[in-house]
Amino acid sequence: MGNDKQIVGRAEVSHLVRSFYSKVRQHERLGPIFNSIVDDWEVHLERLTDFWEMVLLNTGPGAGKFNPVPVHKEVDRAVHHELDQAHFGNWLELWFRTIDENFDGETAAYAKEHARKMAHILFFRIMEGRKI
Repeated sequence: MGNDKQIVGRAEVSHLVRSFYSKVRQHERLGPIFNSIVDDWEVHLERLTDFWEMVLLNTGPGAGKFNPVPVHKEVDRAVHHELDQAHFGNWLELWFRTIDENFDGETAAYAKEHARKMAHILFFRIMEGRKI
């Protein structure tokens, strides 16, 4: 790590989100999924910054606006139910790497832990939704 930059405000959250999704868009497995579904990257990045600002700092315009489960179930339908555990593993790997390259401290650690829990829940909710 060796990085002492903390996540303290929206500017850092935005940098994290934008750095991360630049990796996602170029990733061999994740890129095609995200690039085929996201119509307007600027709008998407601002929404994701709202989400992560709310999660990490309890600030910003995102409070009460987000329910990621239906959105991710819709993505799974759009890719013909081909999302699998490896996609979530790839996503987490890129998220952790982006955090480690840019930030350190308590909020950075929380960003990893929250993402790990969220990926677990989303994956199982998607699998559960396929059985219906």
